[in-house]
Amino acid sequence: MKDSSVTPSLPPWLQAMADCIISPDGLSRILPIDFQAMGKAAETYPMRITKYFLSLIREQNDPIARQVIPSAEELSDASLSPDPLCEEDQSPVPGLIHRYPHHVLFQVENRCAVYCRHCLRKRKVGGVKPVTAEALAQGVDYIRSNQEIREVVLSGGDPLVMEDDKLLDLLRRLRAINHVRTLRVHSRIPGVLPQRITPELAKGLADFHPLYMNIQFNHPREITPESEEACRILADQGVPLGCQTVLLKGVNDDEAVLRELMEELLRIRVRPYYLHQLDRVKGAAHFHVPISRGVKLMQALRGSIPGTAIPHYVVDLPGGGGKAPLPESIVGREENAILVRNFEGKIFRYEEG
Repeated sequence: MKDSSVTPSLPPWLQAMADCIISPDGLSRILPIDFQAMGKAAETYPMRITKYFLSLIREQNDPIARQVIPSAEELSDASLSPDPLCEEDQSPVPGLIHRYPHHVLFQVENRCAVYCRHCLRKRKVGGVKPVTAEALAQGVDYIRSNQEIREVVLSGGDPLVMEDDKLLDLLRRLRAINHVRTLRVHSRIPGVLPQRITPELAKGLADFHPLYMNIQFNHPREITPESEEACRILADQGVPLGCQTVLLKGVNDDEAVLRELMEELLRIRVRPYYLHQLDRVKGAAHFHVPISRGVKLMQALRGSIPGTAIPHYVVDLPGGGGKAPLPESIVGREENAILVRNFEGKIFRYEEG
């Protein structure tokens, strides 16, 4: 007879989420770090690091650590906006961004497995308020009532920190909307919490094809046997994988690093999709790489790696202008700024200073 007083054990990935490092104090017990330098930044912007991702760090300022360990540099750019893409202005219902006519981004979670220090949504990710069932229902209703919408992108936070039943139920409701043709999931989970990607999850996702997944790897050391296995599980279920790498100073602003990353992604069946110019968000200016440098890095990649390993270099334009390819969308330069034409023919100013 079963003992009803025994608490069922958590799945390994949920246990790993519960065991994350969430404070400078917890981190200082594991790594030799400058506790004072990171303390105020961690108070301003929450920290969370899985022990798996922590195991990839070799020293405090290495390319892996730089992405997730709070830094005093995050507090040095007070003039920048916490919402440079004006997402809140393009949100007809809470958590849903409708920037393009046929495409919406649905923020279904506020949590992530790790909190990236370069995150566009530092203003809200890690907040104490969870996304409610009512908010999800409101988003689904909006999508259902707008027949021009052809694609829904699940984002956050990270959609894959939702438990299987909740995530699959949401996908089921979206797939039942006749005018929604494709579903996409944006996640960093395969590279930071690979044990979350189970055969059961992958099979569940496969029920909703055409479903695509864009993931994020920023440095070749993030590609490990564990993350490779996570990608294999998804790819074997027919989930096409693309990578949205962010160009980050001190992480991957180097020709050799980018070349190795793109080739490794292709090897593990992940198509390099975007190389993102950093969003000029408050708290992340120290990661900025000039667009001129990004263009040179892309030129160096062409001809040195297979064409299928070459990502699109893009910038998400301040003010809600949407993504624009680089360098072909550049129409002019000003002191400390680049002028870029968006998909509607409008000109936007991207600050470089």
